[in-house]
Amino acid sequence: MRIELWADPVCGWAYIARRRLATALAEWDGEPVELVWRPFRIDPTAPDPAVSAPTDEDAFGIARVAAAEGLGPRWGAAWRGDTEAAHRLLVLAFDKGGPELQDALAERLMRAHHIEARNITDRETLTALAAEAGLDDAGELLDGDAARTTLREEMLRGKAIGVTSSPTFAVGERLLRGAQTPGEILDFLRDSNDAVALPEEVRRLRHAEALLGLNDPLGALVLLRPLLDDFGRDPNVRMLAARAYFASAQLRRAEEILSELVEANPGDFYARYMLGRTLRRMGRADEAAPHLALTAEMFG
Repeated sequence: MRIELWADPVCGWAYIARRRLATALAEWDGEPVELVWRPFRIDPTAPDPAVSAPTDEDAFGIARVAAAEGLGPRWGAAWRGDTEAAHRLLVLAFDKGGPELQDALAERLMRAHHIEARNITDRETLTALAAEAGLDDAGELLDGDAARTTLREEMLRGKAIGVTSSPTFAVGERLLRGAQTPGEILDFLRDSNDAVALPEEVRRLRHAEALLGLNDPLGALVLLRPLLDDFGRDPNVRMLAARAYFASAQLRRAEEILSELVEANPGDFYARYMLGRTLRRMGRADEAAPHLALTAEMFG
């Protein structure tokens, strides 16, 4: 079973959730579990470079909970900054060393931020922490564009399945939000034991459609790009791309795909309806009229 933990390393509750997961897994008697960290940014407006973090009154309450989980004795962030680079390193750690290396890096980042009061947005600090966890050449990797595309896709996938906070556990598309107790985590794992792993291309298509439903057509197109490369003639992929192009006002691209779909299958009335809407929106009402007339009864 794969458990995904959608979280930000600067989220104190994520650190607590990881400890509670470990407690739960000590009592788990099901199939072997693989933990994979996924990105969620709790403060997308955080500055780069980082600034000193203001005193957070809620931190005192979290500190007591953290202490009960064996985290401390000191607790509290000293810096507020953009965690994009840290998330990229977590993606790279998974690519290079799998879940174990990634989890070791996540642990090191969280300890540095919450207990050692270090700035985990600083490149030198990140490079040193990554090396301690077993990921070499982190500085060189961060200087380039490594993992940017994967990071963006993963954040869009989280949005598509309904991840709205850090931490969130996921098995397939079943979610458990927050740093729940070990007992609640165990119940979640047992309830998720029969989750079906979908093929990657099916999962991408479903997530792209979900993003379109969330009014994020550009995000949908990001997830569709590999499918268009590998399954570019599949009508389901092409129709979803056309809808995303239409919703993002890329009307010429929408027209091109829809015209081809209608030509290939004149009885595809939804494609014809969308083509009519696209042509009308482009100011070509005369060309749109025949398509819309044929589909008026079904799509109004």
